[in-house]
Amino acid sequence: MKIAALFPGQGSQTVGMTKDFFEHNDSARALLERAFQVLPGLETLMFEGPEDALKLTENAQPALVASSIACYRAWRAATHQTPDFAAGHSLGEFSALVAARALEFDDALRLVRARGRYMQAAVPVGQGAMAAVLKVSLEVIRETLIGLEGAEIANLNTLEQTVISGSVAGVAAASEALKQKGARIIPLQVSAPFHSSLMQPARERLEKDLAVTEFHDFYFPVVANVTAQQNTDSSSLSDLLSRQVTGSVRWVESVQQLWELGAREFIEFGPGTVLTGMVKKILPEAQTFNISSPEGLDGYLKTKM
Repeated sequence: MKIAALFPGQGSQTVGMTKDFFEHNDSARALLERAFQVLPGLETLMFEGPEDALKLTENAQPALVASSIACYRAWRAATHQTPDFAAGHSLGEFSALVAARALEFDDALRLVRARGRYMQAAVPVGQGAMAAVLKVSLEVIRETLIGLEGAEIANLNTLEQTVISGSVAGVAAASEALKQKGARIIPLQVSAPFHSSLMQPARERLEKDLAVTEFHDFYFPVVANVTAQQNTDSSSLSDLLSRQVTGSVRWVESVQQLWELGAREFIEFGPGTVLTGMVKKILPEAQTFNISSPEGLDGYLKTKM
């Protein structure tokens, strides 16, 4: 059975995440100690908070990479397995690339810390918005957005959930238009309009960092957010990761691509169960697991006995 490793994006962070692994798993502890050396202060944010500081974009992003890779390393040490493929949701793509050895862990931490700062600085607080759209098809959303300014499709999360992003006025107008077509709208509590053209200043700044980052050969393929296709070309990563800042996260197609490649077991590494929940909605027949703690790892191992 082929395995797909999945890595969550911003929003999955919680105070105390991965602390149990840090205290009880040597592989996870070594990885996290390295992260705390690279980014001093990260340990306190992850394990003690406060929550308001942890959820800041520039803190949440490196914290999630550190947490996700620590969980992944613990799983690898316990199972002696390697995934056949990987994918990450938005920020999680950096974690997926670390797992695939195409990107060094230290470099990933520094890149996502900078990425978070660039994204937050791109649009002043209060000028951007995002909203989840449910109960209408993607086709209806696309048709509704034609002719409306200031709202774009950001995340295609499941067949029944799409996220729009843009200016406060643009997202509000699009939300009202979609409600008239039967949509349910859930405004998201975010600090910026991620994955929209308003992130262009952040993309341009990140491009400069990516241009001087050394990428390596892939140990296994990673499905890219902006193409929803498997990738093993390290020379394409600077372009793919910069495009991701302003482009849509094509998660439905990414999960479907993993299935077409033969993945039947999907393991989410890191806090929360957002991605396993999405996979179940996209592929009800898939086997899903979440490994965010020693208990989760033990539970996974018991299914293999």
